[in-house]
Amino acid sequence: MTKRIVFSLVLAVIAAISVSADNWPAWRGPQANGISVEKNVPLKWSTQENIAWKLAMPSRSGATPIVWGDHIFLNVATAMTSGDLELWAVDRKSGQPVWKKPLGGGNNQQRKQNMSTPSPVTDGTTVWVMTGTGILKAFDFKGTELWMRDIQKEYGRFGLNWGYASSPLLHQGSLYIQVLHGMKTDDSSYVMKIDGKTGKTVWKLDRPTAAQAESPDAYTTPILVSSGKSAEIVITGGDIVTGHDPGTGKELWRANGLNPSNDPYYRIVASGLVAGGLVIAPTRNRPMLALKPGGAGDVTTSHKVWSFDLGPDVPSPISDGKLLYVVRDNGVVHALDVKTGAIVWGPERLKTGAYSASPVLVDGKIYVTSENEGLTSVFAAGPKFQVLAENPLDDYCLASPAVSNGQLFIRTDKFLWAIGKGGSGTGD
Repeated sequence: MTKRIVFSLVLAVIAAISVSADNWPAWRGPQANGISVEKNVPLKWSTQENIAWKLAMPSRSGATPIVWGDHIFLNVATAMTSGDLELWAVDRKSGQPVWKKPLGGGNNQQRKQNMSTPSPVTDGTTVWVMTGTGILKAFDFKGTELWMRDIQKEYGRFGLNWGYASSPLLHQGSLYIQVLHGMKTDDSSYVMKIDGKTGKTVWKLDRPTAAQAESPDAYTTPILVSSGKSAEIVITGGDIVTGHDPGTGKELWRANGLNPSNDPYYRIVASGLVAGGLVIAPTRNRPMLALKPGGAGDVTTSHKVWSFDLGPDVPSPISDGKLLYVVRDNGVVHALDVKTGAIVWGPERLKTGAYSASPVLVDGKIYVTSENEGLTSVFAAGPKFQVLAENPLDDYCLASPAVSNGQLFIRTDKFLWAIGKGGSGTGD
């Protein structure tokens, strides 16, 4: 009995450590939904207060920093409109680069973004990174290159109007990559699965769509829907939502309705989300759809649960399981009942400015960063809208925040900021 009690206490301690020292292994965090389970994350800061360190960046990037232990990985462009692309490994404690590895040349600016926009992903041993030029590489944590692919060279040039920007999805050692395009190409859109260890293609599947002109273009990232022993890879873009078998790539189901007016310029930026047992699929503002996952064939009517006509254009939505929080590009916020789509509160407005970064949810609070001032507004999750803090970094920002071990990591044009001391037990 004593041994069992001791063993149970050890397991409880291990669980508590894992919760309090969460990694941020991909652009939307450990659960791919923007949620961190940590406590005591900083609430207030400025350019001079509650900053552990800041690291100068050579240019803008929309790529979120990813964090594993003492390692921070960044997709970096050496100049905004030209130059090379690199993967940086930064020491979390000192804020200094440990190594920088080349990802190739050909960087260029496409409206707000450049070719460093896709976020890296890691499993704690290997880090994978994709660029907007189609270079895909794998490295170990010491910076040794394990393999590389040139997706454009192998399968044709990307044809998105504003440049490729989707991040890889990592699931059970494999990378799921989408290329949804059509504005500047007649080539088919496709989804592919790549073995993480070898870099070999496991399958590649064309994804047909009736979308026209710019509407086939999507800058979204694939999402994973798990239910018991089954799983589906869900892709949003090209006017449709599709569910795929992870093992074969076979399309299991599809839902139309993301572009009911057949607008030829309805590219999709905000990624989907799994919340409340539903797939939340944003489009270019309207309609954002809530769908039951699973099924077979055309599920447009049978699996639609609700829709909302004031969805986000660029920031991806977030949910605490009860409410769905939608931050629009102009800073207008709504909270919806995730099961029914009913408006619980909103419209409410954050401080004026444009918003491209996606929100994160930490300890009952939602953090979202504006473009122009790098202003992170913090508002309470729950049935009442309440702004808790406004924290400017006085710099342009496209990248979503990362949360790990009591700290926030926010990437602006000029700096990567480490906010909070980490593990200090103080929340503001």
